Parts: sequence; structure tokens; C-alpha cells
Amino acid sequence: MIRFICSAVDKTGFPQTEKEIVFVGRSNVGKSSLINALYKQKLAYVGKTPGKTKLINFFDINGEYTAVDVPGYGYARRSKAEAVQFARMMDDYFSRKELIKLVVMIVDTRIGLTSDDLDMKEYLDLHDLNYVLAANKIDKLSNNELMNNKHRFFNGYDNVVYVSAEKKKNLDQLEAYIKAHL
Repeated sequence: MIRFICSAVDKTGFPQTEKEIVFVGRSNVGKSSLINALYKQKLAYVGKTPGKTKLINFFDINGEYTAVDVPGYGYARRSKAEAVQFARMMDDYFSRKELIKLVVMIVDTRIGLTSDDLDMKEYLDLHDLNYVLAANKIDKLSNNELMNNKHRFFNGYDNVVYVSAEKKKNLDQLEAYIKAHL
């Protein structure tokens, strides 16, 4: 059974867990939609405008691990104070690195890794965190465009899973990647 545990803004509110899979991504990349599709239920809020997730949300996944939904990064309409609070919240969260088994970094297959994505990748590398790139929105591309974008944007990465949250494509591959890191 999948259940919501809690939402938190800092380490005083983080629950006691053993293994965590964290979902990160730019605002408007389909992070919430992918979480909902992967777990086959509405866990994460899907809004019409980006930047709606403002808390870190924890979900128990069948007693096996905890899925963690963090706010999207790169949202231009955040105030400077919100950006500082977001950075502090992320540093607080990622200080629990011994619990984090895998970071699922969701990117848009149509545009590749943005500068914000590259900053996040650098952060994950710097903190020696395992991650997989979940290249989302493959349903928005023709087979030809997908092949071109794989070569153009993701050449040299061996940790990419190409998915569609909307059409529920290749979610089994992402699930297998997650299970392999537990």
C-alpha cells in the first residue's frame, strides 16, 4: 500500500526512513505527472502553472522505501527570498545522503539538460549521489526526433531512461532502475 507520510520544509519535519528515492526536476517538466504515473495513483499535485510544490513530500511505497517529491527548481517567478529558502531546504534535505539510494532527475527529452539541470547534476555529482535521468515527454516526439534528441542531448550518458508520464511509456524500465538501487 502506498501512503502519504508527511510534508516538511526542514530537517525538523523530516520523517525517520531507511531508504529514499528522490524525484527532482525543473518546474514544468512533468515531475508530478511522472510520480503519479509511476505509482499508478495521484500522489503529487499536478498544477496548470509551474512552481506549485513548495514543500518536500514523503510517501511510503509499500513498506519498501520512501519516495520523496521535492519542489521543482528553475522557476523564474520565485522571489529572491523564496530562492534562498528553496536552496536552504534542498541543502537540509540532501544532507541525509546516507538515506538517499537514488535521485530520479526528470528532464524534458525535447530540450535536453538546461543550465538549471546541469547545475543540479553538478550538485548531485559533488555530493556523490546516484542518479538516473528520466527523459520525459517522449510521446511529444516522432521516432526520428527522439533518435536525434537521444544522440544530440544524451550521448555519453549511460544512466538515461526515456519515459512518457502522459502515455505511461517505459515506466517499467524506470521502476527496474529504482529497484536495482534499493
